[in-house]
Amino acid sequence: MSEAGAQNTGGASAPSGSVAQSASAATASVQSVAHKDSGVAPFDSAVLADWMHGQGFLDRPALAVKPLTGGQSNPTFLLTSGTQQFVLRKKPPGVLLPSAHAVDREYRVMQALQGSDVPVPKLYTYSEDLNIVGTPFYLMEFLNGRVIVDQSLPGFTPAERGAIYTDMNRVMAALHKVDVNAVGLETFGRAGNYFGRQIARWSRQYQEARSEDISALESLIEWLPANIPEGDQTTIVHGDYRLDNLVLHPTEPRAIGLLDWELATLGHPMADFAYHCMSWHIPASLWRGIGGLDLKTLGIPSEADYIKQYGTATGFEGIEHWDFYIAYNLFRIAAILQGIARRAQDGTAAASDAIETGSKAKPLAEIGWKYAQRYEASRKR
Repeated sequence: MSEAGAQNTGGASAPSGSVAQSASAATASVQSVAHKDSGVAPFDSAVLADWMHGQGFLDRPALAVKPLTGGQSNPTFLLTSGTQQFVLRKKPPGVLLPSAHAVDREYRVMQALQGSDVPVPKLYTYSEDLNIVGTPFYLMEFLNGRVIVDQSLPGFTPAERGAIYTDMNRVMAALHKVDVNAVGLETFGRAGNYFGRQIARWSRQYQEARSEDISALESLIEWLPANIPEGDQTTIVHGDYRLDNLVLHPTEPRAIGLLDWELATLGHPMADFAYHCMSWHIPASLWRGIGGLDLKTLGIPSEADYIKQYGTATGFEGIEHWDFYIAYNLFRIAAILQGIARRAQDGTAAASDAIETGSKAKPLAEIGWKYAQRYEASRKR
């Protein structure tokens, strides 16, 4: 689910210079707005250009619009007018699930984080005028950098991989240390009982978007509410934090922008961090995982070392309940992917690979159920 506008590449050798995109990643390949495989409805670029010119964003009312393909959630476009470039992020058309595709919330949280230690693109405006592009949208800065989909970072040296993972960790820790009251996000979500509310939410979404019966998901829906660990914490949570939602500097191993804030809210930081760490538990052959790879040779930290770095930076601890956090997040992503599968069936998915992506729900739920069983067994010792 990426969004802003950076180059999507699988390694270091690919050229940089586009923006980023979400539950998937942005890609540098661009197609006509009306391309039938783009998964999004076309809109009149002349209307958008006139509006942007009238608002003072464009020097002249002329605009080239190209979709940034690869995102599964909110359609995202690169806008070019002479030397000026912007990124437009909009709700998809059609009937949508409740609370999904919240571009207004994306805009709010990124605006609040301007000037913080969390790198976010500059924002220009948010509009709910349906006469411009057909759905609510916002405009943001085009980031000149790289979006890397493959978390094994092919084409990088071990030292570069280690530095990128270190900076990913730094950005997540910085986000969880933001004072929500100081940045005006105290009403961005509800404090307390985050796991309970999220389990209920994604259980409902699975039921509403069900495209097939997944027994492991059904088991997790029943098991998770009865096994939520005691204690609670509340921070800003990104909700979809991973490598391909970061724009990396064109040449340096550091992040210059964190994208795709659609699922951001106030919640438990360990839920957010464990979601990010799912890749250590997902086989590389399945979907966006680094499980089973020779991490030491690659220069990628072990999960234990990665957790230690985060704990040192934030002071948060969660090892005792780690298997629960992983099981919860695998349940959550499986429910999200079911939503993508349903949108693919309905013809409203924002990416052409939505059917393939949605098919990952079942195997990920099955891995999650294994962690739930392991957690339960560990509590009985």
